[in-house]
Amino acid sequence: MTELGLPEEIVACLFDLDGVVTKTAVVHAAAWKETFDAFLRERDGADYRPFDAVADYDEYVDGRPRADGVRTFLASRGIELPEGTPDDPPDAPTVNGVGNRKNQLVLEKIRTEGVEAYDGTLRYIAAVRAAGLRTAIVSSSANTVDVLRSIDAEGLFDVRIDGVVARERGLPGKPHPDTFLAAARDLGVEAARATVFEDALAGMDAGRSGRFGYVVGVDRVGQKDALYAHGADVVVEDLAELLARRGPAGQGGAA
Repeated sequence: MTELGLPEEIVACLFDLDGVVTKTAVVHAAAWKETFDAFLRERDGADYRPFDAVADYDEYVDGRPRADGVRTFLASRGIELPEGTPDDPPDAPTVNGVGNRKNQLVLEKIRTEGVEAYDGTLRYIAAVRAAGLRTAIVSSSANTVDVLRSIDAEGLFDVRIDGVVARERGLPGKPHPDTFLAAARDLGVEAARATVFEDALAGMDAGRSGRFGYVVGVDRVGQKDALYAHGADVVVEDLAELLARRGPAGQGGAA
């Protein structure tokens, strides 16, 4: 292992945004809860079963493109909505309408509460770039550019594959590996020589199915075992833990 805690053959690092680079996963979870609870309350009345901002978020929403998150969660409740169009108003009873309501809420929360970066991640990315490795940001969010600008981090990444780029290129989102594979291609490296950094279970699935050289799970909410079960080679609570990590990779690796 190198002083970056990565296998010697790794030449590129592919970072998720929410929950890995920025402390926005909790903001997204809160916006999803507010959105789904309002929808379910209107549909089912006062006895509705609320959206669980931890269990439901991790299982059905986290890491997925917005519309996929709507479909996947509602399917878990036996609910199917018409697709609608991307221009649907946020009160429309469609997949896109529900998703647009969530996006409206998350943007309001970001504007009022601001965005914070994880210092350990920024230190790690600086070390990665100083070592000559290429970097990419890979996110399902359509707001990636605004978030990166808010923390002055656009210049930390050689390539950006986000919700906007994925839509333009017709790339399916996580748990499919296509966005990560596109980032590796844009960096000019093979997947086997790239590392995926993710906090979402869907992102772990994408990293493993894409046959990337190494998959790092970032455990922000106490789901270490689940991250390993979904394909992580190693799990850390903060990326700074990887600096100067040596020894065997995986759950039993030396820190």
